[in-house]
Amino acid sequence: MKLKKYIDIVEEHLASYNFGDQPSELYEPIKYILSLGGKRLRPVLTLMTCQLFDDHILKAIYPALGVEVFHNFTLLHDDIMDNAPIRRGKETVHEKWNDNVAILSGDVMLVKTYDLFLKSNHKDLQKILSKFNKCAAEVCEGQQYDMNFETRDLVTENEYLEMIQLKTAVLLGFAIELGAIIGGANEIASNQLYDFGLNIGLGFQLKDDLLDVYADSDKFGKQVGGDIISNKKTYLLIKALELSQGKIKEDLNFWLNKKEFIPDEKVAAVIKIYNKLGIKTLSEKKMNEYFDRGLAILNSLDIDGDKKEPLSNLTLTLIDREK
Repeated sequence: MKLKKYIDIVEEHLASYNFGDQPSELYEPIKYILSLGGKRLRPVLTLMTCQLFDDHILKAIYPALGVEVFHNFTLLHDDIMDNAPIRRGKETVHEKWNDNVAILSGDVMLVKTYDLFLKSNHKDLQKILSKFNKCAAEVCEGQQYDMNFETRDLVTENEYLEMIQLKTAVLLGFAIELGAIIGGANEIASNQLYDFGLNIGLGFQLKDDLLDVYADSDKFGKQVGGDIISNKKTYLLIKALELSQGKIKEDLNFWLNKKEFIPDEKVAAVIKIYNKLGIKTLSEKKMNEYFDRGLAILNSLDIDGDKKEPLSNLTLTLIDREK
């Protein structure tokens, strides 16, 4: 099955699901953020992985939607914490309404996530919910570490990689493991697929860091250079701080410590420093290490190659994505 078919299945069921109507101020923001689209990566991964073991992928559709709703809930709250003005090329919920509306609508999205999981009636539902609860707590832990890093002068590469594993990668790992469990995979295969998801999740976030700096703004859908403007501790900045010396280090610290600046000027100056240090190449190398590791795990699974092809192709798409 082609990627578009999986996405169409997700979009069709997401559009037809009734999250609620009144009060409109509570439910309209939910419909709004879900209508902004996105890659639908996580529910697609759930369906693809289910199909490795069972062609009846609609048995996984509601839990898959649950993963997508939870993901968007985290984005809604993250945007408040980051004071982000744009999401997928449109106003963020807290900008379009206000912080209180965004918080409360997000809370309902978390409740609806559980509703969607419960609609599956799977024999291993308790196991699924237990794994989801662990994953959801880890996502929150990752977000807290990310916020902690904002007030620290020094963050190590290993600390950063641990943070993005929690904040981003564990949810991709869970989405994939979820599909495996619903499809009827044994525990060994489910664990291997979780590890596959964890690695491509790490690669995915490192790609996101790169795109924030080097993407085409017309394609990216978010503010390019936003991480630089806010001094966000990304892999790129951490490596730049680690490798810079002399005048380059002075210049980098100048822009990191400057309180008043023209955003475009700061972004251009820091990118120039990154280019001098070869940060883009180093980041791409680290990113590809994780994607290669994930693909190696997928290839090692004792499953027909044709069945694994959608997952392989999607992983390659993530490596080459422009947004």
